Amino acid sequence: MIKNLLHSKKSLLTSVATSIGIATATLAPATGAMASGSVTPFTADYKFTVENKYNGTATRQLTQNGNTWNYKVNARVSGVATANQSSTFTIHGNTVSPSSASTTYRIFGLGRTHNLSFNPSTKKVVSTYRGRSNTFSAPNGALDDLSLETQIRQDLLSGRFTGNYYLAKKDKVERTPFRKAGNYRITVPAGTYDTVRIDRVHDDNSRSTSFWLAPSLNYLPVKMTQNNDGKELKMELTRVN
Repeated sequence: MIKNLLHSKKSLLTSVATSIGIATATLAPATGAMASGSVTPFTADYKFTVENKYNGTATRQLTQNGNTWNYKVNARVSGVATANQSSTFTIHGNTVSPSSASTTYRIFGLGRTHNLSFNPSTKKVVSTYRGRSNTFSAPNGALDDLSLETQIRQDLLSGRFTGNYYLAKKDKVERTPFRKAGNYRITVPAGTYDTVRIDRVHDDNSRSTSFWLAPSLNYLPVKMTQNNDGKELKMELTRVN
């Protein structure tokens, strides 16, 4: 019974962490006009539910020091699990180039960490997990979860969104496509917004990921949903600074 409980909590945490990480686009401060074409520092809060019975909160923060950017996400289901992600990258023109990234999942204080190290000049990525490191080729370039989010936002702001991206994972570099799915007016705790919905394209028909971005807030993601084999996660914006 205990083993089954821990497995259930691990599945919950993985769902929460990966959903929060890859599904949303990088945030920008809530202003009344479109952004100038590049991300800016911000702090934003969200609430989320998993399977309509687990409640959690997440904080996302982007900071800048010169042309070095650091993006962090901290999420938690109180008393059960936490997920922490970070990414360091630079932005040259419209191109986001990550240098390192880290993701840690914890269940009742126990967990795993996955680290990524990028070398854009050699187009190589080093993935380290559970004490083992593997090097992968990335001829088309590669991004981690959070720098991918930033690249999506950059492309939307510049009108260059094609939906074609490559994501570095634990065991490979994988093509990760997205597509625009229409315009919607939605209400979340932070307010009511006109949005553009973008879907992640999954090979598995039992999975779906959608997120809603508000152009009037510089493509701020105001809502996200993910369904993985019938397990649904829903996340909504509550505040942005």
